[in-house]
Amino acid sequence: MNEPIGLTILGSTGSVGASTLDVIGRHDSRFRVIALTANRNDEALFAQCLSHNPLYAVMADAMAADRLRDRLQAVGRPVEVLAGLAGLERVASLPATDYVMAAIVGAAGLLPTLAAARARKRVLLANKEALVMAGPLFMAAVREHGAELLPIDSEHNAIFQCLPSGFATDGLGKAGIRRILLTGSGGPFRLTAPERLADVTPEQACAHPNWSMGRKISVDSATMMNKGLEVIEAHWLFGAAPEQIEVVIHPQSIIHSMVEYEDGSVLAQLGNPDMRTPIAHALAWPRRLASGVAFLDFARLGRLDFQAPDFTQFPCLRLAFAALAVGGTAPTILNAANEVAVQAFLEGKLRFTEIAVAVEQVLARVTGHAADTLQQILADDALARSVACEWIAARAGGA
Repeated sequence: MNEPIGLTILGSTGSVGASTLDVIGRHDSRFRVIALTANRNDEALFAQCLSHNPLYAVMADAMAADRLRDRLQAVGRPVEVLAGLAGLERVASLPATDYVMAAIVGAAGLLPTLAAARARKRVLLANKEALVMAGPLFMAAVREHGAELLPIDSEHNAIFQCLPSGFATDGLGKAGIRRILLTGSGGPFRLTAPERLADVTPEQACAHPNWSMGRKISVDSATMMNKGLEVIEAHWLFGAAPEQIEVVIHPQSIIHSMVEYEDGSVLAQLGNPDMRTPIAHALAWPRRLASGVAFLDFARLGRLDFQAPDFTQFPCLRLAFAALAVGGTAPTILNAANEVAVQAFLEGKLRFTEIAVAVEQVLARVTGHAADTLQQILADDALARSVACEWIAARAGGA
């Protein structure tokens, strides 16, 4: 009998992490949880430790790590508790870990995900910011160290499934591919008049019509910045030029993305909007395993709709395409400004429509550089966050 696959989940208490645990829980003999990590939610991670018996647990927050350690010791669970970035990087590169689910949201996931690539793991990439911030460095690390990179975002996983066997990221044309079509639901405000968006509340922005996601990603979906980040991610994952990537609004979220070939063929991956499908695909690839997702009933679908995105209604999507065209650390700056702006919106410090304004202002004020060193990438990320905070503070002061 084969040894179970050792799995570390970076960001196990989030929606992707919880879905991953659900999938592997259906295949107990096939996977072994090596490590689980969370930011500050020690209560949720404690419950996961009781259910899945990891060897390690990591809290990004040191005080939360102390609380978790005390609780586990009190119930006699021999879980080694680590803290901070060093702990995250360690469990991402443990010899016992075969696969790393990279599901930490935002820039915080970059360094542990990079550590997994450098440790030659199979990286199941749900943290798109690793490629948005540091695409050249990250892909170079994957190639240099012989890591295996499989996309978890439903759109990129769909594209991966529609690509020809043996596809290499040295140009779509060599594989007979004309373009990649990234689908997006359009979020909760697809049909909302632009003049009404200024009064959108965080609760409304987080109420996605199809997907169950964390608050930050839900807001990104509502602004369509999430789709913009996915455009940048697709560029690095598949070697696609910006003009070879098209976004299509598809409200039903049944077709997760498509690949159009030079002969006119379009291959699409379909399924119910449930992250367990791409998670199960990446865990079992090149084979398949049951995910627990309900199967499609085509007779009940009725219709599938498509439309082009409106860049006036969704300026964040326009900004993401522009940052990709500029290159260098422009996507890093875009992402940093967006993270700060979204948090300010969730805290009631910015209007919904001011998220895009904040990002555009930061892109205009921060000069990008070549994204050829981690030091430069992190420096521009920090500067963009500082400028974003200053702009938001000035905006509040002038209100």
